[in-house]
Amino acid sequence: MKSLCDFPAWRLKELLEKKEISPLDILNSVEERISQVESKIKGYVRIFIDEAKENIKSLPKGRLWGIPIAVKDNICIENKEITCCSKILKGFISPYEATVIKKIKQEGGVIIGITNMDEFAFGSSCETSCYGPTFNPFDLERVPGGSSGGSAAVVRSGESIMALGSDTGGSIRQPASFCGVVGLKPTYGRVSRFGLIAFGSSLDQIGPITRDVKDCALLLSVIAGHDHLDSTSINQPSEDYTRYLEEDIKGMKIGVPQEYFIEGIQEDVLENIQRSISILKDMGAEVIDISLPHTKYAIPVYYIIAPSEASSNLARFDGVQYGLRGSNRDLLSMYKDTRAQGFGLEAKRRILLGTYCLSSGYYQAYYLRALKVRTLIKNDFMEAFKKVDCILTPTSPTVAFKIGEKTQDPLSMYLSDIFTISCNLAGLPGISIPCGVSEENLPVGVQFIGPPLREDIILKVAYALEKELNLNLIPNI
Repeated sequence: MKSLCDFPAWRLKELLEKKEISPLDILNSVEERISQVESKIKGYVRIFIDEAKENIKSLPKGRLWGIPIAVKDNICIENKEITCCSKILKGFISPYEATVIKKIKQEGGVIIGITNMDEFAFGSSCETSCYGPTFNPFDLERVPGGSSGGSAAVVRSGESIMALGSDTGGSIRQPASFCGVVGLKPTYGRVSRFGLIAFGSSLDQIGPITRDVKDCALLLSVIAGHDHLDSTSINQPSEDYTRYLEEDIKGMKIGVPQEYFIEGIQEDVLENIQRSISILKDMGAEVIDISLPHTKYAIPVYYIIAPSEASSNLARFDGVQYGLRGSNRDLLSMYKDTRAQGFGLEAKRRILLGTYCLSSGYYQAYYLRALKVRTLIKNDFMEAFKKVDCILTPTSPTVAFKIGEKTQDPLSMYLSDIFTISCNLAGLPGISIPCGVSEENLPVGVQFIGPPLREDIILKVAYALEKELNLNLIPNI
């Protein structure tokens, strides 16, 4: 028999409305699951269920009333320690609340904990955290993906009903694929970034990680919308995305880019993607071969732009204002000691790479050229969307890899995001849903990318495929 913590939020809402259960029943179920599996998964860095229980009677009866939600450790919650899983921010208590957190609380959502992540979101495996790695619920010897690996792992294991992640180059969709959950990166500017500790300011987006597509649409409906506190926020109101889910996909044109079906894709992944394409054809969708010719430049462009923006954003962490402080012998020594002690290896690597690309004599050769190619990548998508409604690709070329397998080979790790990065460079919405399992019983994800501000399209087609597949993924914990 299923525990309440194994139900999606929409089903729990039905039970709450019928008064068959209470918010406290849900919290108790999640707490019990945490006590059973958290020592194996290590998805949380801080848990505050006791505080949630104290406040449960005063919850507003909104769209998320009584639903436990976990939050990635780079999204600010007032009066909570937020560290981006980096030693340099240990002890930082946020003096303010991210807009997405305010919106969740206004709708009665229950924030129950803060999840593990790659340090400052630098990584694809959740191994660079100063708290140690998170483990995949399907195989404890494998990674959950990154950088939102903790959020994906706790949703899959039943330690939370929903979660928030952030996506800079695939950091929601890739862990969603590895952990067999649904992850959505909204259009750039659709969800407020106010209160998100920045990695790459022109790439970052907060988004939902949930058990199924209906929950994803529900949480997006709550967190989306214009925010005057975020200068990059698009001035459009939020919508109820759940109302699009039941629409027929017959006649929908789905593009399949040849550049995403390359050497190096795991055979199990390819088979599941091909099966998804066949199912969509049987449902009446028209599948069209398309080309996105500048895709091959996405990885080098991303790894110039993202580290450059990270280098700029992380310059504030110097030991003066907050977090760790090194030696006080003199100002320069304090800067050096603070950063040497506080930043991990991957953070240092990206800061150095970004600083180099922005330095005098190299800015035009690297950063400026990367921005120009970024425009070409976006133009490829815009041309494609003149012919198709959305685009289908694998989420990742492989299933979850083993802990430690790629930590000594940064280039191999970077290639894990090869199919998700272009979506961020172009500012487009993308969603990953489970579409099957490998021979090792590890989840495989399929990705749908839509035109700007057309989250409704990708949610609709993802929901249709999810219903038809009717997968029952059971973690091995």
